[in-house]
This record gives sequence, C-alpha cells and structure tokens, in this order.
Amino acid sequence: MNVDALKASWRLVERAGDEAIQYFYAHLFLAHPEVRDMFPIRMTTQRSKFFAALGRIVSNVETLAADPEFVAQLGRDHRRFGAIAAHYPAAGGSLLATLAHFHGPRWTEELAQTWTAAYQAVAGIMIAAAEHAEQVDGQPAWWEADIVATEKRSIDVTVHTVRPLQPYTYAAGQSLAIEIPQRPRLWRYFSPANAPRADGTFDIHVQVVDGGEVSATFARSVRPGDRIRLGSPVGTAFVIPPQAVDNLLLIAGGSGLAPLRAVLDRVGAEVGHGGYAPRVHLFHGVRTSWNLYDHEALTARTEHPWFTYTPVVSEDPGFHGVQGTVGAVAARGRDLTGATALVCGSPTMVAATVSALTGAGMPRHAIRFETFGQAPASDHAAGSADAQPSFDKVGQWM
Repeated sequence: MNVDALKASWRLVERAGDEAIQYFYAHLFLAHPEVRDMFPIRMTTQRSKFFAALGRIVSNVETLAADPEFVAQLGRDHRRFGAIAAHYPAAGGSLLATLAHFHGPRWTEELAQTWTAAYQAVAGIMIAAAEHAEQVDGQPAWWEADIVATEKRSIDVTVHTVRPLQPYTYAAGQSLAIEIPQRPRLWRYFSPANAPRADGTFDIHVQVVDGGEVSATFARSVRPGDRIRLGSPVGTAFVIPPQAVDNLLLIAGGSGLAPLRAVLDRVGAEVGHGGYAPRVHLFHGVRTSWNLYDHEALTARTEHPWFTYTPVVSEDPGFHGVQGTVGAVAARGRDLTGATALVCGSPTMVAATVSALTGAGMPRHAIRFETFGQAPASDHAAGSADAQPSFDKVGQWM
C-alpha cells in the first residue's frame, strides 16, 4: 500500500470540504436508498463525523495493524445503527466514487487500488470487531433503559437517573452513547456520574448547549418513564486501578464533572472498604456560580481527609471564591511531582488545561483525557468553560 499517495490524495479531498462529504452521501443514498433510514433525518452534523473518522484513520494508517482499536470500536459502534457486513461494500463504492470525482484526471488505477486495499483493511477490522462483540462477547447492539428520576440542578443542567433493563457493566470514568426517543438516530456520548451501584442505576448529567441537536431536548423534555437506548461503554483514560496513584487531580469543566464524579465515587467506596486512600483534589470550573450544580454534595465530601474540593468561576466578579480558568488555577502554586491529572470538559478547556499543567512542569504522560478521535464540536460550545465534555462524536460514518 502506497501510504504517501493515500495521505496526499486525502489532503486533496479534504480541501473540497463539505462539497466532498455531500457528494459521498448523495451517491450512497442514490445508489443504496435502503440505507437512508440508518441515518438521522438532518445530516448536517453527520457529514462532519464521517470526515472526522476517515481523516483519523488515514492519518494513522501505518499503525492500523498494530493498533486497530479505534477502527474496531467504530465497528462495534456501528451495530447500534443497524450496520451489517453487507453494507460495507456500498459505503466503499461511494467512497471510491467520491475520491474519483474530486481527483479528476489525477485519479489513477494505482491510486484506486491503494484506496481499495485501505478501505478493505478498515472494513475487515470493523466487521470482525462487530461479529466478535455479537458472537463471542454476547453483547446486544444496544441496551434499553428507563429514565426513573429526573432532577433539575440549574437553569441548564439536569440529572437523569437511568435503570438498564438488562445487566449493564461499566467502569467508573467510562462513557456511553445514548439515544433518546425524541431524537431518533442521534446518538450522543455521556458518562455515568457514579461508580456502579448494586441496583444497576446510574446518573447522567445533561447540560444544555447552544445549537446542540440533542442536549436541550434531553435536559428539558425527557421524563421518568421514557425509554432510552444505551451503547456499549467505552474509554480507558479515566479508569485507574486501585493504588495506582498517590496524588490525583480531577479537573472538570461544566458537565465534564460527570466521569470524574464517578472516579471520586469509586475511590470513596474503596476507602470505605478499607482500601488505600490517595490524595484527591477536584477542581470544578464553570462560568458563573449557579453552574456549580453539585456544590453542596462535593462540599459535604470534604469531611474525608483525603479529599479536597475547589470550585472555580471564570465570569462572575461577584463570586466569593477562586476565580479564573480552571486549568490555570489547578496548575498554579502547587507541587505537581508524582501527580496524575484527569481532565474533562470542552475541547478548548482540555487543551488549555493540558497547556497549563505542562507549563507548570507536569509530564504530558501524567495528564489523562478522553478524545476518542478528535471529533467536531457539534454538541459542544467550543471555548466554553462549561460545555459538554470532549467525548467522541465521531459515531456513524458509513
């Protein structure tokens, strides 16, 4: 496979932007109208997801065989959209047609063979991962769950308590895709805000984001009794074995608090059972004080000698507490030697926090955050201190 030719041809198509993405989906739906119902009615966000996923794959094509997990996860995720092995040739044919169209006379037989080989390798990994999840792991394409309680915590944050109808196993700090009945086929990633409970329930923090296709409806219209769908749990950055760290910094922006709250919950449970107690310092950054939607509960937890909580407000001069951006505050004036930082918030908040921590001397390998393949900020307000966390929005691309 000519990797250099593959990357160069992809850069050419990337320059076409939305025009190329629209061409791909128009070709796919005209050639295979039977797959149209697998996709959202509004394709605006979906089109960007396709290029985000394919761009990451092309950028890392040399390491695909050694590290196929991103592509394998795509394959497992596509089960919840109804994708089967027979759909992959259809997507491949439309991809090649799109590439040929935008390359014009530069599209050669050799380049076509290179792209065909690359796509077949990717499709093979996705199909194998999906079949393994179904046939070996026995995972359903999705889990059904009921909303059993709803609590409005602030003007734009709602906490839903969810009860899966089937056993659902996840680790504190992981994320899962959710589809609500009011927005069919629009899956979005959220995180349980607690460690696994004996009764199987977990809490989801939903923050309204300007322009988001799902967040406002999920926060304001979903009610107890509604049945939702859950994807399989994903993510490893926040899953830390007991006794693996002595000094843990949890740095959250807005509803990025959720997975870090689950990590805190897990540490508390371990300490309560006589386990090791690391030092844990949680920084929760928001724009205004009323966005501190879990302030009372977190303050109450400071009765434990191993836990410290610092609320940080960035745009409220009247706030009588620590002010500034949460990453800068977390990095300022403290000994970071031996510390491990877990960071969750908007893409901009995560980037700024990583920069602040490394600038203060923390090694990059000691800073953990989820990206799941740098996706577009469709349901984030990029740059907002209290936007949705930067979880994977790549999702469905074929």
